[in-house]
Amino acid sequence: MRTLTKLSKAPGAAPDKAPGTAPDQTIGAETSQSPEADIGADSVEARRELEGRIQGASPLARNTQTPGSAGHSQAHESAVKHVTGRAAYIDDLKVPADCLHVALALSPEAHGRLTGVALDQVRALPGVVDAVGIEEVPGHTDIGPVFPGDPIFVEDEISYAGQVLFAVAAESHRAAREAVKAAFDAGLVTIDERPASLDAVAAAERGEFVRPTHIQQRGDWEAALGGASQVVEGEQFVGGQEHFYLEGQACLVTPTEDEGVVVHTSNQHPSETQKLVAEVLGIPFHAVTVEVRRMGGGFGGKETQASPWACIAALIARRTGRAARLRLPRGDDMRVTGKRHPFHNRYRLGVDDKGVIQGGEITVIGDCGYSPDLSDAIVDRAMFHADNAYSLGAARVTGHRARTHTASNTAFRGFGGPQGMMVIEAAMDDIARRVGEDPLTVRKRNLYRHESDGTQGDALPRDVTHYGQTVNQVGLLHELIERLEASSDYWARREAITAFNADSPVIKRGLALTPVKFGISFTAKHLNQAGALLHVYTDGSVQINHGGTEMGQGLHTKICQVVARELALDLNSVRITATRTDKVPNTSPTAASSGADLNGMAARDACLKLKARLFDFAAEHYALDREAMRLEAGHLVAGAAESERRIPWGELVQTAYLGRVSLSEKGFYATPLIHYDRGTGQGRPFYYYAFGAAVAEVSVDTLSGEYQVDRVDILHDVGDSLNPAIDIGQVEGGFIQGMGWLTSEELKWNEAGRLISDGPATYKIPTYGDLPPVFNVALMEGHPNSMASIYRSKAVGEPPLMLGISVWSALRDALASLADYHEAPRLDTPATPERVLLAAEALRARHSDWPPAFEEATP
Repeated sequence: MRTLTKLSKAPGAAPDKAPGTAPDQTIGAETSQSPEADIGADSVEARRELEGRIQGASPLARNTQTPGSAGHSQAHESAVKHVTGRAAYIDDLKVPADCLHVALALSPEAHGRLTGVALDQVRALPGVVDAVGIEEVPGHTDIGPVFPGDPIFVEDEISYAGQVLFAVAAESHRAAREAVKAAFDAGLVTIDERPASLDAVAAAERGEFVRPTHIQQRGDWEAALGGASQVVEGEQFVGGQEHFYLEGQACLVTPTEDEGVVVHTSNQHPSETQKLVAEVLGIPFHAVTVEVRRMGGGFGGKETQASPWACIAALIARRTGRAARLRLPRGDDMRVTGKRHPFHNRYRLGVDDKGVIQGGEITVIGDCGYSPDLSDAIVDRAMFHADNAYSLGAARVTGHRARTHTASNTAFRGFGGPQGMMVIEAAMDDIARRVGEDPLTVRKRNLYRHESDGTQGDALPRDVTHYGQTVNQVGLLHELIERLEASSDYWARREAITAFNADSPVIKRGLALTPVKFGISFTAKHLNQAGALLHVYTDGSVQINHGGTEMGQGLHTKICQVVARELALDLNSVRITATRTDKVPNTSPTAASSGADLNGMAARDACLKLKARLFDFAAEHYALDREAMRLEAGHLVAGAAESERRIPWGELVQTAYLGRVSLSEKGFYATPLIHYDRGTGQGRPFYYYAFGAAVAEVSVDTLSGEYQVDRVDILHDVGDSLNPAIDIGQVEGGFIQGMGWLTSEELKWNEAGRLISDGPATYKIPTYGDLPPVFNVALMEGHPNSMASIYRSKAVGEPPLMLGISVWSALRDALASLADYHEAPRLDTPATPERVLLAAEALRARHSDWPPAFEEATP
């Protein structure tokens, strides 16, 4: 049915009169109205190309968009949808009436053998339509993302509590979950339980690894240790972290009319999911389409570990011919998925009398869980960041990848970098106490710098890392710290805190400034590529699609800004569409802080190609000077002064369409210069470094271990920011997430290897009340990226998380006052009040008379 939207009156009714218009004037205007009366001026101008030609149906718009200029700070492209509840997530999608609901049967044991599953009897349970296990998989059964070791279902050996034994599809979610429970209650699942390995250090000592040990070495570290005036050494345990995304793991899979499926998923890596679904089903990749509009958080937890659920749902959808929805309840989600890797770190460093590192060795042991997943690259990145912002001199860094009977640990914001930085930040505090200096003084002395170490025969440069990469913008690192040192009044506050602690026997205050140097690029070189697809429509509106995914971080907003900037349009003229594998294929995950860098450059490449084609057309069609041509405020501008010609964007686009010029373009980008040789442990794995620093002040009750964060000052380097508002939000959120990881977020397993901190009642993420009452955040200005990134900006996704280390260091500083600042206590993470109390009691036992003597009150 056709609707006539232009008519506001019934047929035959008199037309509305404009105020002050005579009747004959109105009638005259009405009767002389041309067929082009409802067509915009730009379209009228473009349609002159059709004069004297045969007319035909076409998508030529009547009116074009009114463009403006692109700004910098822009609201998130889905901000209004977020706050009004109109942003659709996986569980909001409408499903067919016959959609099946999937529940998973998870192993209650951490290690053992699956000796029997009676799936035929499970299928006979009320409401059950199908039940699938390893025998029902027509294609590949191992869905390891990089290395094998991740079976879609248990075949024989059970490797962790929470591993998937089988899946049940039923008419309702309740029926599916009840069927799983009934299967266990009826003894339809039998398991031969065996002892579990839960200690990563013990596993490493036994040689139980998921991947081989890797070593990076530069210079003669043993000679540096032997020649140092002092040797400082220590150990630490760095706990893991649950992703705790607001939207849990979820997917909806519908079968297509051929052998394929369409997968809607909350997922950071659609192309990998496409690959794994196709391999599980035994069909070509082109038969699987994966779509991701947005995620309700990811943080790395949906890089590899969103794929299994899509594979299971796709298997059921193809077997039954019905749509299948799978969503994990929060408890199951926490039990079945991997976390941030816990690490056991050791260091032994030689320093001179001023606390300057001459060399030494660092060893990190990552608790990888039962399979490789991404652990090889994660432990690598921990090794790459074991220096943080400091020159190690002649050093050896060793990384072990221990196998334990827990869920396979995976990517998490920072990807091993935060755990690596923790070891050297612990060392900085320990060195400062040893040489009797303020920790900030020692940190500044050890920063990367433009000088050589005269103690080495080969005069090792102090601006080169232990893996052979030169640190660019060393001056920026120093200036950033000096600016923050001044703006936060560090030294005045240090003096006040020292005086306060001297007079306060119970409440102790602490202060710390810690820097961040974080490498930007995937360390797997082939992942540093991206594609984009650009469409311009005849009304002048623009649509962009790219391979990155949106998880709330503002990536789509930044890509729209890039397109608007290149085409000189208002941001409202640019629309982004859901990430789909049938639009941009073979994409990399949205991870490694590289989303805007890679996809922004790909989108810009598409814009530049399209602009070049439009300029070539305009130069010929309008007889304009091609060299002086540019897009400006929604116009094509050629020439200057009196000879300047301005053609509206809408007219240009429509004229180009009528001239049979393509208004679509694809873009591509691959990061240059990066390389790394694992055989030598040397190379340039990162395109550039992002820097930052934070000052944290805390107050600690040393009788209870309770503490609060009183003030935080942050200065962070994002180059020339693409969107300062979004970047500041990322810095704030990253800091709070890092603070939570190091303070309150404690993962606990029982002796049988079952996760017992499996919900918000037992796993404590930071809340509003944990925010510091004084929270100053600023972006470093005036220092564009030295490398040719998108508009000389820098990545901002992961680096701010490590600013939270300042809170942990401030806690150690407060506790050190119990020993008159002669010793920094060992403080494993998360630094819960229990751990803080134990550290305080240990220090008091070694360094002070306790309790203090109080004078009796005079009556």
